[in-house]
Amino acid sequence: MHSHNGHAPLTELRFDWTSQEIEAIYNLPLPELIFRAQTIHRHHHNPEEIQGCTLLSIKTGGCPEDCAYCPQSAHYQTGVARQALLDIDETLAAAARARDQGATRFCMGAAWRDAPSGREFDRVLAMVRGVRSLGLEACCTLGMLNDEQAEALAEAGLTAYNHNLDTSPEFYGEIITTRTYDERLATLERVRRSGVTVCSGGIIGLGETRADRYRLLKQLAMQQPHPESVPINLLVKVEGTPLAVQRETDPLELVRMIATARILMPASMVRLSAGRLSLSDEAQALCFLAGANSIFMGEKLLTTPNPERDRDQALLGRLGMRLQANSQTHPAGNLSVSQTGC
Repeated sequence: MHSHNGHAPLTELRFDWTSQEIEAIYNLPLPELIFRAQTIHRHHHNPEEIQGCTLLSIKTGGCPEDCAYCPQSAHYQTGVARQALLDIDETLAAAARARDQGATRFCMGAAWRDAPSGREFDRVLAMVRGVRSLGLEACCTLGMLNDEQAEALAEAGLTAYNHNLDTSPEFYGEIITTRTYDERLATLERVRRSGVTVCSGGIIGLGETRADRYRLLKQLAMQQPHPESVPINLLVKVEGTPLAVQRETDPLELVRMIATARILMPASMVRLSAGRLSLSDEAQALCFLAGANSIFMGEKLLTTPNPERDRDQALLGRLGMRLQANSQTHPAGNLSVSQTGC
């Protein structure tokens, strides 16, 4: 029950978007694109609220992957110092600070290709339990998981697992050679089976074409159910990585990407993620208008700079918007409380 111009009933979730439909939506005149996205956004979300998330690097640098955008890859010289897995108390202190600053989701990132087993993984499970006991949603990004690890994270109360597809299947090999696209999809499948919500998105500005962006969005929107959380990142160029020389991306491409994601995946949280520091306040406001309803707070995203919290609060204040209040009054381990994504 949908017409050919990309208009679907506002309540209908579709998993069969064609590449042609996605291209047509992405390339609509911007006022029409934003109008459609905002209309759908209002039907599924409160347009005045933004969820605040904080991302902490719990294990930094020395990653064996060769992701061409990443300062934590052991393949490049970027000045990022290697750091062993943080201790539990340090991580939970950071989570408590994030909560005090208005974040309702705490994300822990570790530079691993595959999540380890043994004591290190047990320490991550303890971190997840601790974050949940603080009343926060907990998200992890630890690389590839096996079934046992996914189950253990679910039992610890993990809210969401982040594993981005990064770009289209066709362009992916230009960016990463140490892990296949299918391996990424397999990890998302394990997360889904474990009952943890899925956080998966991508990055623009890697040198991809618009067609690659349509194909990335199609991969995400074909997942059933859609990822609860779709982070849209703008490349942060880091000296020493192969992509440090990339051309700047027009911020309006980010707005188009967010609006199209919102139309394709109406109920998902669309997260305005890395690259926000390069955006003007007006460009950020357009991203919110296009359907982004989550930001990462704190002065650092893993290892790259991010806007200061005060600047975020000031911008939301000027827009008459606010950070989403914490609705989680339930104890740790209750996954039904808030089904958003990191």
